[in-house]
Amino acid sequence: MEVSTADPAPATRLPAALADGVFPAGCPSRTLLDHITSKWGVLILLALSEGGQRWSELRRRAEGVSEKMLAQTLKTLERDGLVSRKAQPVIPPRVDYSLTERGYELSALLVPLVAWAFENADDIINGPRTD
Repeated sequence: MEVSTADPAPATRLPAALADGVFPAGCPSRTLLDHITSKWGVLILLALSEGGQRWSELRRRAEGVSEKMLAQTLKTLERDGLVSRKAQPVIPPRVDYSLTERGYELSALLVPLVAWAFENADDIINGPRTD
């Protein structure tokens, strides 16, 4: 395997302030990256980028997520200030989840990443077609 020694395009270089800041083990951004780049974190943020949803809607939207993981992910994203939880005073109980302003800002950055993954997943996982 050949390793490229070419300089990356300017748009792909880390800003100088980040170059030394995100790599140390104690950097808080690493904890946040763990929260927002988990499989369920990304999917929940993307689902909520389409608008507020109830628990059951999120569970259906993110196929395969367990109740425990959905609850844990929502609590983490709420604690991080990315998701808002609003309990409705009705019977049966109803809870609505939506993105905060910061959550929408983040989801706008995640959409291109997920679109790229969707477009390239088949070739990367299964190898390029040789039709």
